[in-house]
Amino acid sequence: MSTGRVVIGGSTGFMGQYLLPRFRDAGREVVTISRSGADIAWGDQQAIDRAVDGSSLVIGLAGKSVNCRYTPENRAEIFRSRLDTTGALSGAIARAENPPALWVNSSTATIYRHAEDRPMTESSGEIGTGFSVEVAKAWERALFSDDLPATRRVALRSAIVLGHGGVLGPLKNLAKLGLGGAQHDGWWPVSRRRRAAGTGHFPGAKHGRQRFSWVHVEDVARIIDFVEEHPELDGPVNAASPNPVDNRTFMATVRQVLGARIGPPMPRWMLEIGAIGIRTETELILKSRWVLPETLTEAGFEFRYPTLEPAIRESFDL
Repeated sequence: MSTGRVVIGGSTGFMGQYLLPRFRDAGREVVTISRSGADIAWGDQQAIDRAVDGSSLVIGLAGKSVNCRYTPENRAEIFRSRLDTTGALSGAIARAENPPALWVNSSTATIYRHAEDRPMTESSGEIGTGFSVEVAKAWERALFSDDLPATRRVALRSAIVLGHGGVLGPLKNLAKLGLGGAQHDGWWPVSRRRRAAGTGHFPGAKHGRQRFSWVHVEDVARIIDFVEEHPELDGPVNAASPNPVDNRTFMATVRQVLGARIGPPMPRWMLEIGAIGIRTETELILKSRWVLPETLTEAGFEFRYPTLEPAIRESFDL
C-alpha cells in the first residue's frame, strides 16, 4: 500500500467513515475535512491549504445526499455542496508547493443515460439528461477545470454502494415487513415545473427490469488503493461490480438472504406516494443504471465482491 498523508474531504459520510480507520490502520496520517466533527471545517481555506500541501492523496467525498425531495432549495444545496467543496480542494492543490500526486473525487454512475439496451462504460457510455446528470457533469467539471499539472485526477463514477447501513437499511426493514418486492415503473403525471427542472422521471423499464449496478464499499476502498498504485489511470473510472443485475433480481436476492418469503411487486403509483411520505425521489430506484468497470477490468483489478449475494450477506452481517 502507498504511504504519505491522506486528506479526506467529506469524512463524516458513509464512505468517509469507512476509509478513515482503514487508512489509519495502514499507518498513514489522515486529515479530515467536514462541516463538523473533523480536523478542519469547510470554509477554513488556510487550514485546508496546509493539509493538502505535502499530502500524497486527496479524496473528495463531500456533497448533500440526493436522497431527498428535489425542491428548489435542495437542488441548489446539492449543487453548492459539491461545487464549493471541490473548488476548495482544487484551489488548495493549485497553491501547494508540494501538491499531491493523486486526487480522487466522487462522481456518480448516474451520469450515464437510462440504459436498458446495453451497458455503459467509460469509453462507450452515453451521458444522460436531467437534473441528476447535470449535477454529475458539473461535479466533474469542477474536478478537471483547473490546471494542476503535478496532480493526477480521477472521477470515481460510483454505482449504488452496499455495506453496513447505507441504502440497504431501509430495504431490510421493508423486506421483513413483506414489502421487498420488485419496484415496477409505469405512468405517473409529470408537471411542467418538474419537466423544466429536469427532475421528472419518465417511464422506462417495466416489471422490475431496470438494471441495478452496485459495488460493495470494501471494493470502493480497494479501488482507491488500486488507482493510487497505478499511475496510468486517470479521468473517469466506473466503480461498479462487473456483475450488475436487474431490480427484480436484486430485490429477490435481498429477500432470499433475509429469509423473507413474501414480496409482492410495488407499482409506480405506490412508490410515488411512498417517496413523498419519506421525502425522497423514485428516480433513485426506477432509473436503469447499467454500468460496467471497463477501465478497472482492463487494468487488472479484481473485485472482492464481484457477485451480489455475498455482498448483501456481508452488508447484513449474515
